[in-house]
Amino acid sequence: MLGGSVPESASGQVVRGRDRATVVTCVVLGVITVVAWAQVVSSAMTPDPMQGMVMAPMVLDGLVYVAGWTVMMAAMMLPSALPMIGLYAATQRSAGGPARKILPVALFTLVYLGVWAATGAPMYFASTLLAASDAVALRYGIAAVLVVAGIFQISPLKQMCLRHCRSPLGFFLGHWRPGWRGSLAMGGAHAMYCLGCCWALMVVLVVAGAMGLPWVLLVSAAVAAEKLLPGGSWIARGVGVALVLLGLAVASRSDVAMALRAGGHSM
Repeated sequence: MLGGSVPESASGQVVRGRDRATVVTCVVLGVITVVAWAQVVSSAMTPDPMQGMVMAPMVLDGLVYVAGWTVMMAAMMLPSALPMIGLYAATQRSAGGPARKILPVALFTLVYLGVWAATGAPMYFASTLLAASDAVALRYGIAAVLVVAGIFQISPLKQMCLRHCRSPLGFFLGHWRPGWRGSLAMGGAHAMYCLGCCWALMVVLVVAGAMGLPWVLLVSAAVAAEKLLPGGSWIARGVGVALVLLGLAVASRSDVAMALRAGGHSM
């Protein structure tokens, strides 16, 4: 077991149910998720005058992209992270005053979102590279990404990361750290497991789906189903098989790649 164990008082409180701080945490995260989804949908419905233009990477464009990516990650990832964050809030109910209860949960959540926000930079460069690719390179690049992502979905590494994401109590039993430094460490550890679980789907979202709203919804549903529904590991494998078949279809027919990226929206 890594890093000690959950204090006995905290683990007992988790079993007894939710307190006000836990409910408030869930409500606040729910509001943030709704606002983030509203922004994602609004952005998808707004025509992008620069869409389709080949542009060199620029700092300002990159910052705008990463900001939009961060909002999208909040919308897509917070719903499936809510059980983990809610459980962590429950362990803090005996921490003292409101500040002592809120700060650890806020740090945990901010680090989690921060790791996902950081992935926006490589995604920006990938998007720029794709925009400069010719039709043939784009087609086979999409096919390769789909096949690789599909194979990863059924890999042992994917299943290992998914198990940590699906078992909040097991995660805390194995990674508990006290204090605010512990909040940072545990938030980072959970984010890395989540990133290890979902990175391939996010690459598919960018490369194959051009971050179009239908793909955002599909990937979000797949992430939530893998982490929250019974039989999540088999759902992940089913998604993997579907991605491999789709990749083979893209490789064999040029029009499939364009159909996948139709309606994509540049952030």
